[in-house]
Amino acid sequence: MRILVTGGAGFIGSHIVDAYINEGHEVSVIDNLSTGSRSNLNPAASFYHADIRDDVSAVIRDISPEIINHHAAQISISVSVENPAADAASNIIGTLNIIEAGLKAGLKKFIFASTGGAIYGAQDYFPVDEMHPLRPLSPYAVAKLSCEKYLYCYKYNFGLDYITLRYSNVYGPRQNPYGEAGVVAIFTNRLIKGGQPMINGDGLQTRDYLYVRDVVEANLKALRVNASGEFNISTGIETSVNELFSSLIRITGGDVNAAHGPAKKGEQLRSCLSYRKAQEILGWSPGVSIEEGLRNTVEWFLIKNGAA
Repeated sequence: MRILVTGGAGFIGSHIVDAYINEGHEVSVIDNLSTGSRSNLNPAASFYHADIRDDVSAVIRDISPEIINHHAAQISISVSVENPAADAASNIIGTLNIIEAGLKAGLKKFIFASTGGAIYGAQDYFPVDEMHPLRPLSPYAVAKLSCEKYLYCYKYNFGLDYITLRYSNVYGPRQNPYGEAGVVAIFTNRLIKGGQPMINGDGLQTRDYLYVRDVVEANLKALRVNASGEFNISTGIETSVNELFSSLIRITGGDVNAAHGPAKKGEQLRSCLSYRKAQEILGWSPGVSIEEGLRNTVEWFLIKNGAA
């Protein structure tokens, strides 16, 4: 199949590109390289250096994708709070640009990377399923939810099939250790360099940490399923930041004690998602334990930093 992956030079998108190419698909990538890296690009993919906020209709017409896998996004929650209009320009208008251009070029299916951690807000029960009330507390999460609703409308009005994947907290090789997201990457990078990771607050806050290889498998399943809808992609397991820190200390052989800083204002205390619907309809379930995932991630960072 002809597949376009937006954000295909980024952390998650580049892994998906690799998997699609390994399955024999004809893959193209659109990325503005604002957070992605040329080093992540698969040489077998056709690369277009473009910004989804601009008119990309000529590029998409040239690609004529049967499927678009949309991972290009503004991913910083704090940036979205500081500048909601800029966030919406990337995450809403940019998404609509891609969908509209795709439909004119014969698009059949749209796979959308959404957020499971931010879209539900404070959870009433754990693990949360897709029927839980949606209470987005940041412009970033509002934008993701808006795009989910747009896809529902495009399905109703134009017959566009779609799969929305609501990721929990994804980690693994190629993740940027310098952004606000990705505590695994941030902690790992500091520990292997002899630095001191800082835990926000008491460290009892929990997240549902999902290894990137499992995310890739979900995106492979999304290609094949004859269904439309929203699916949590997660492990259903809560891990506290303190537990994460202890595991990384053990794996890296670090020799520092836990250091706690101020808690982040408004930070969600618990987050955990049920993947039952994805298991039943997509045939997907997570396969990588957090122990294995953390070891793989540490190994990648050691090689990247020439310490292995």
